[in-house]
This record gives sequence, structure tokens and C-alpha cells, in this order.
Amino acid sequence: MDANWGRRGFELLYPSVVGTSSLRPGTLFGWEAKLRSEEAVEACKRMLREEPFVKLGGERFAATTAAAGVFHAIARAAEEEAATEIREAVVTVPANATGAARFRTREAARAAGITVRTLLNEPTAAAIAYAHEMEVDGEFLVFDWGGGTMDATLLLHDDGFFDEKASRGVNRLGGLEIDARLRRMVLDRAPARRGWSASEKRMFALDIERAKILLSQQESVGVQTPDGALVEIGQEEFSEAIQDLISRALDPVEECLEYARIDPRHLTAVLMIGGSSQIPAVRAAVAEALDCELVDTAMCDPMTAVAEGAAISAAAMDGKLKSIIRVVNTHALGTITKDREGRRGFSAIIDRNMRLPQQRMKSYEPHKDNISRLTVEVWEGDPDRDVDHPDNVKLADLVLAYPRPCTAEEGIFDLEYTYSKEGLLTVKATLQKTGEVVLDGEVRVFGDGNVLPEVKKELDRLLTLAPTARPAATPTHPQQARTSDQRDGVPKPAPPRPSPRPAPTSAEAPPLIVDGSNLAWNGRPPRAAGGRPSFAALEAAVRSLRFKHPDCDIHVVVDATLRHDVSAEERPRVEDAIANAKVVQPPAGTEGRGDALVISIAEEVGGVIISNDNFAPFQKAHPWLRAPGRIRGATHSQGIWVFTPRVPNAGAPARLR
Repeated sequence: MDANWGRRGFELLYPSVVGTSSLRPGTLFGWEAKLRSEEAVEACKRMLREEPFVKLGGERFAATTAAAGVFHAIARAAEEEAATEIREAVVTVPANATGAARFRTREAARAAGITVRTLLNEPTAAAIAYAHEMEVDGEFLVFDWGGGTMDATLLLHDDGFFDEKASRGVNRLGGLEIDARLRRMVLDRAPARRGWSASEKRMFALDIERAKILLSQQESVGVQTPDGALVEIGQEEFSEAIQDLISRALDPVEECLEYARIDPRHLTAVLMIGGSSQIPAVRAAVAEALDCELVDTAMCDPMTAVAEGAAISAAAMDGKLKSIIRVVNTHALGTITKDREGRRGFSAIIDRNMRLPQQRMKSYEPHKDNISRLTVEVWEGDPDRDVDHPDNVKLADLVLAYPRPCTAEEGIFDLEYTYSKEGLLTVKATLQKTGEVVLDGEVRVFGDGNVLPEVKKELDRLLTLAPTARPAATPTHPQQARTSDQRDGVPKPAPPRPSPRPAPTSAEAPPLIVDGSNLAWNGRPPRAAGGRPSFAALEAAVRSLRFKHPDCDIHVVVDATLRHDVSAEERPRVEDAIANAKVVQPPAGTEGRGDALVISIAEEVGGVIISNDNFAPFQKAHPWLRAPGRIRGATHSQGIWVFTPRVPNAGAPARLR
């Protein structure tokens, strides 16, 4: 670790980062990946919620493979240090991790040769460490805000018995979002004057993260951009700039207390864990909101408490300590039903915050007679939200086969979900009239089966990765003193390009222009069939784009009619987004409506359009629309947005819409 990264406790951490460098052979992990990579994938754990693909060394890998590589590197380093073989582990996960994310965590560990004894929620692990050290019983609130996620968990500890009473969280809110806010503050004062190399971008990202850490200990910090500009940021203005993020982080705390009906004054301890929780403005906001004194970091180390709790849990599982850990499910499990108008709804069978293991049953009746089979959709999420809300994820489709065609009344069945404390789900359906079992299976997304050969093969490929050659690459560290006239071999910026600008290369982080109305209608029934666009789906798509392309400017364009087309519940959100310039709409009287504005912005900035539209009426005037790399299609599948290159079909000229 470099001296300028030396902070108390950092030497005990292993960053979940994987990367490559043109100056070092093979794949890098941990601190080496964080500080030496020109190309790095950060927060591998957080990505397991959606399983995006990542690029390293010019090759594409699943996020599970990247996480498996981190598991492998951690295990090998621990084996070397402890001089013992490691084949089992207690693995911690964010309390709000979905069932699919928990499955991918197990899969990543298994691919690395590690058997997961149990998955332990991180706030619970921190509470275990604190209670074990202080030997205190009572109600604990754990505020866990790290690099990728924010979770709040309320636990009861009574003589070695740990009981999770409530848990809430935000999956995409952490140090990465705070870094992005600080980065924007710096670039607002010193905009980039040229294209930066991959090494310079990586160095700047590290400087931003280090400046954020320093702002927790000093009143101001200077950040130098790759262009040589030095920007001074004060702690007070930084705190003010992230107040909205802090407010969002407090929402799960209020939800936990409200659900458990606990007065904050009756809390025994409030534990603050994770790096982001140590920002002075965050600690002050939590203390003020709960009107209490927070546990000092000397009694609950924010960086190591989770790992300590996992170790104590492992000892308890081996019978070396007197301790019982009881957990709850953080998301409801259920299925999808349709009303007589065909509207889909989330029918919860096992509500969230239920103690595990749990077994629950509900009865369902088919919509029509003479059925021989039907599909049971298994979902996880929040039944209080729309089905297509990003918090709701379809885990599996299971087939219910009737022994013979029957009427709707004869087809009434009891659907039973059994959810183990290890997070394994089995689904069983029994006909009420005859008692026959017509469905009995396990949801494989939760399963603990063997590692798929293709996963193991991809991990082997990752571990032996040879980075692609990069001309005149600048080492990320140690940092060189640079002037505006010398760029360590980086070419001078190219002269301005004529309009329309060509699509920038991937290294230049091309702007993305989102055809918002098109994505909001993605997968929805047509208007003639009573369908409506989903603004929540559009927001989920934009969040996914921001996560996958953190360095890109993203412009979101919607038709002027969208606010009227969405449901009444979503209309205020659309209007608020327009008022705050999060989305833009064409001015009144614009020919071609939103499509024309999408094309105009893309042409102006040399951007890439995100849309499934053919833009047929515009292709003759804008032939670049059919050039490779200028348009990406968007597909929404089981809670995951995938964006793939596409070339629109040639369209005959038509009247502008």
C-alpha cells in the first residue's frame, strides 16, 4: 500500500477490486488492483445484484466471475499468511441483498473452491462483534454505509441470542455515489480540456476517493485534474453537496424503527459501520435524527467489525461459543396474479422481515377452464410497489402440470413456499380438491448445486488474463509531477471535429442519449390495449446505465406526452424530473417530437443513442444513424437491463411524427 493511502485499519482490508495493468503481468486483485491498475472493476460485490458484464484486458466477463476471482485471491492470501488450507467460510452480504445476489455470491465462492457455511448479513455480523466484545444485551441499530450499498438493521441481543427484527436498505447508494458527487464538484470548477488516457482517468478516480477520505479529517483538500488544474474543496461545502445522499441513507433507518415500533430513545446502541458512515456530516445527521450518542469507533471498528462478527459466527457454528443467530428475510417472496382486466400484481406468500426458516401457503384459482398446465412466476421484492419496479425481481418460472384438463374450480391449488435460514427456497403446489401434488421443486437461483463448467472455465481465463498492449501508458502510481506542457507521453488533444461528430471511442466515454419514452414503453402493452409507459422502468434503465458507464454524460429525452401517458401515481415523479432537468422534453411545436431532439443532441455531442426505435423518418437526413456504434438497443429481462449495439433497419422516408 502506498504511504499516501495509509490510514488506520486500512492494512486489514482487502478491496473487492480486480484489474489489469500494462506494466504488470496477469490479473491484479485487492490493493494491487486498486492502486496499480489502469483498467479496474470496483465494488465487485455490489454488481452481483444485477450480474452486469465487465471488461478486463479487452475481454468480457460476468460479474460473478470477477467476484470469484476476488474470493480466490483472498483465500490464497489467507492460506499463505495462516499456513493452512481454506475450504469453508462464513460469507457476509449486504442485509438488503436480493435472493439472486445471494445465489451469485455462493456461486462465486464455489467457483473459487470455497464452501459457504452460511451467508450472514453484514449489519448482524457487526452487532455480533460489538456484543461479543462489550458483553451487552439490548436493542441495536446498525447503520451500515459502505462503498456500494446502505443498510439499516434493527437487532435484539439477549444472552448470545441475536434476532434480526427489521432490515431496510438502498442497493445503489454508497461511496461510489459520494465519489461521483465530489468528482462533479471538481469538474464543475475545472472542466476537462482534452481526452484523458485510461491511466489518467484511473489516477483521477483514486485522487477523488482519497480526497473524500481526507475530508473526514481535515477542513479542505486540493484535487489536481489530469489537465494540471488544482481545485480546492472544503469540508463544509462537500458536506452540503451530499446532503441529499445522506437524507436518502436515513430513510431505511426510519423505516426500520417504524416497522418494529421502536422509539429511538430505547435503543441500547447505534453502530456506524462502513467507510461512508464515518463522514462527519453523516455521523452528525444520524445522531441528530435519532437524538442519541453513537457508539465510538474504538468500541466498534467501522472497517473490521463485519469480518470480526463473521469469525465469531464461524466459531459459534463449530460449537466453540455460546451463540444463536436468527435472521429474517429482507424481501417478500411471492408470485404474480392477474385481475379481470389483465393487470398484474405481486401476491406475497412470505412477507419480508419474517424469521427464518419460514413456511407459508396461499390458495390460487386459474382464470379459465380446460387447463392442463400453467406457469407459476416466483418473485422477490416489495409487493407495495409496481411489479416492474426495479426492487422486484423474477427469480424463476415453474410449470404446474395438471394430471388431466380441469375446470377453473377443480384447478384451485395451494401454493406453499418453504424458505430455509440458509436462503434456499422450495415451492410446492397441491390441488385442494384431490390433494395431488402438481408442482414440487427448488428455485435454482437460490441453489447450492455444482459449479457450472462454463463458470469455472471463465474464472480460469480471468486468472490467467494477459492485458492488452497499451501504447505510452502512464503508470497509475507513483504519481509524477506534471505540467500543462508535458503529459508523460500522452498525445496532445486532437483539433475540434466537424459536425456531425463521429461516435467517440470507448476510452473517451461517449455521452449517452436515452430515448426515454421508448424505454418507458419497453415490454408494455400497446396504448390501444390499455397499456401505459412505466417511468419507474425508465429510471431503472438510467440507473443501470450510470452504474455501467460512470464516466459518461447521460441525456434523457422524453416526449411531451409522457407525463400524461403514465399512471397518476407516477405523474408527479415525471414532472419533478422535468423540473429538475433530470429529463428534458422537446419545446412546444418541435417537428419530430422527442425523436428529433434525441437525434439533435446525439449529433451535437457525438453521442450514442439508447433506443429500440428505427428512426426511419430521419435516416435519409441523418445517415450516421445506421453507422455501427451509434445506437444501442435496450432489453429488460427479470429485473436486469442489457444494452447491446444495434444498427436500425433501413427505413423508407415517411412523414415526421
